[in-house]
Amino acid sequence: MNPIVVVVHGGGASSISKDRKERVRQGILRAATVGYNILKQGGSAVDAVEGAVTVLEDDPDFNAGCGSVLNENGEVEMDASIMNGKDLSAGAVSAVRCIANPIKLARLVMDKTPHCFLTDQGAAKFAAANGIPTIPGQQLVTERNRKRLEKEKLEKDAQKADCQNNLGTVGAVAVDCQGNLAYATSTGGIVNKMPGRVGDTPCIGSGGYADNDIGAVSTTGHGESILKVNLARLALFHVEQGKSLEEAANASLGHMKSKVKGVGGIIMVNKTGEWAVKWTSTSMPWGAAKDGKLHSGIDFGDTSIINLS
Repeated sequence: MNPIVVVVHGGGASSISKDRKERVRQGILRAATVGYNILKQGGSAVDAVEGAVTVLEDDPDFNAGCGSVLNENGEVEMDASIMNGKDLSAGAVSAVRCIANPIKLARLVMDKTPHCFLTDQGAAKFAAANGIPTIPGQQLVTERNRKRLEKEKLEKDAQKADCQNNLGTVGAVAVDCQGNLAYATSTGGIVNKMPGRVGDTPCIGSGGYADNDIGAVSTTGHGESILKVNLARLALFHVEQGKSLEEAANASLGHMKSKVKGVGGIIMVNKTGEWAVKWTSTSMPWGAAKDGKLHSGIDFGDTSIINLS
């Protein structure tokens, strides 16, 4: 039996206000616990990452599903992807609207189509054909994100705001009792984005990657920067070169910062149950469950450990 592990992140952030911090921490703990319980009951790594990310999509304090940031028209457009490290099967969706859980749709793309990636109208038709209910788009919009969009429109230096403030994504990686790996990543993108803008999250190799022989990664940060360096696959390349997970995460984040001035974060796991959490943004909410213990943190040097019942 392999050691079971699930690691989750709630997105790189410039800073998290005090009133939100505890809510964010609780959301991360819930997601990691759900993922870990799926693994404990013999569920697959794919089931665990989908389950964990669904919890975060349903939590309005995270930029995915309900709580997604708004594009310049004040609408929610979401991206998500998922990958099975056993056979490299993958599913992704982009620019989807009016569904609660884009990660579930990405999973269906992986399981039920010969394709890896569906977008916009094609994704919407596929969702309807597979019984995924549509919900009014406004149901995904929060008052906090309405205010964020107004503030962003007033910001003169849009490019600067773009790179540092819009780092929110959610993601999970896991290894199951069979030694299979998986990742899932989901996001609402960046505030005030052009309609149709797609970031790194649904792009296999940037927003995440899973290969049983190397490891599983989910990334967060400035999407355009992550895309330019293929961050997830870059991290696993460093693992292939003999680096530890921590060294690989640091090296790839360092490369992104020096090459394109991009900041972000990475969570990683391998089939022996080692895991790593690294970020260059100001903070990144994260949780990691292993051996009945749940490690979590938000800021540098802030780690707590609790026992899972």
